[in-house]
Amino acid sequence: MFEFAGRVCRRLGEPMAAAWRTACAAAVLSLLLAGCATTERLPAVPLSLAANAAPLDIADARFYGDTDIDRMSTLATQAYQRAKAAGLVGGKTGKQMDRAYLAISGGGDDGAYGAGLLAGWTKRGDRPQFAIVTGVSTGALSAPFAFLGPEYDEQLKRIYTETSAEDIYKPRGFMAAVADDAIADSAPLRDRIASFVDKRMVQRLAEEYGKGRVLLILTTNLDQGRSVIWNIGAIAASGHPRSRELIVEILLASSAVPGVFPPVMLNVSVDGKEYQEMHVDGGTVAQAFLYPPSFNLKNKMKELGIKNVKPAAYIIRNGRLYRPEENVQRQTLKIAHQAISTMTASSGVNDLYRMYLTTKRDGVEFRLAYIEDDFRLAYKGPFDKGYMNALFEHGYEVGLAGYNWHTKPPGYTD
Repeated sequence: MFEFAGRVCRRLGEPMAAAWRTACAAAVLSLLLAGCATTERLPAVPLSLAANAAPLDIADARFYGDTDIDRMSTLATQAYQRAKAAGLVGGKTGKQMDRAYLAISGGGDDGAYGAGLLAGWTKRGDRPQFAIVTGVSTGALSAPFAFLGPEYDEQLKRIYTETSAEDIYKPRGFMAAVADDAIADSAPLRDRIASFVDKRMVQRLAEEYGKGRVLLILTTNLDQGRSVIWNIGAIAASGHPRSRELIVEILLASSAVPGVFPPVMLNVSVDGKEYQEMHVDGGTVAQAFLYPPSFNLKNKMKELGIKNVKPAAYIIRNGRLYRPEENVQRQTLKIAHQAISTMTASSGVNDLYRMYLTTKRDGVEFRLAYIEDDFRLAYKGPFDKGYMNALFEHGYEVGLAGYNWHTKPPGYTD
């Protein structure tokens, strides 16, 4: 996530290098002079009232992974019951079908890799229908298409092969680093998301939710410093006249790299008082997720009487495992950028370990894909069409050939 932020910052710096350096210096100064310039907002929801704040009053629209385990357990039971009624599990013989889960990570324009892999997998003919799909950041943009299946492959391809930087953001003036909430305006990205999240997609999301399938998107509530898991199917199925608008806001928020793109402000009310929540990129907390480790899937399956089932969790990391080697210059901003890039890459690997240990505990097969060294095209800048098309085609080819999924996180030995 923050590595991608650095890419955008460098892109913004090309036409206004001197101004950008001034803005960066001003940003540092603003940290020392906190409160000199602010963007107005409603008060944040106190943590003590967070459980009572429900956007649009939609039941089960979202969960907090650290406190809502009982509610998520109930959701899992209800989803299984709906899937059973729809014939997606069980059947006349009573035999359970294997279940497949998909987690799509962040990674900015490297999301072209995951999009291509999914499309190639479809062409190969053995891509499963996923019972659960999760997405973070660019993975949040891919997740609805992956959730709805091959019928949306062409739209997914267009997002990553026909998109340029101008379709994602507009640079702001150099003082935005001090006086505004981001250095770029993400209005073009909002318009792009709204163009594909149409009424038909919302209807299809609701239909699949009714069959017990679940689509989860991660954002970060920056006021409270914790992640929020959004249950997109429940929002789509609510019938609320603003459900589509909320889904667009959630997808935008999950992609809102802090400092680069503006946060998404969500209005909520508690006991008649109006509040506002600040949501940013889900990758601020985790670059990919399946379900909170505090939720024990193995115990839930036992509770539901599910036997002789070996679920498989497919994790697509839209990026390499480690950042590229670089001769770092002794300059403050370059040192900071490379340090943050290193931290982000390491955090992403840590997420893989967390998911692996959770799946191992719960008897879920772990399968990991990421951009490997056989893709050698150099990165050319944020949302370069040539780079993204080449990466999509690479992902497509490895998906079509049958990706050799890694069964352990990097460096792990039993």
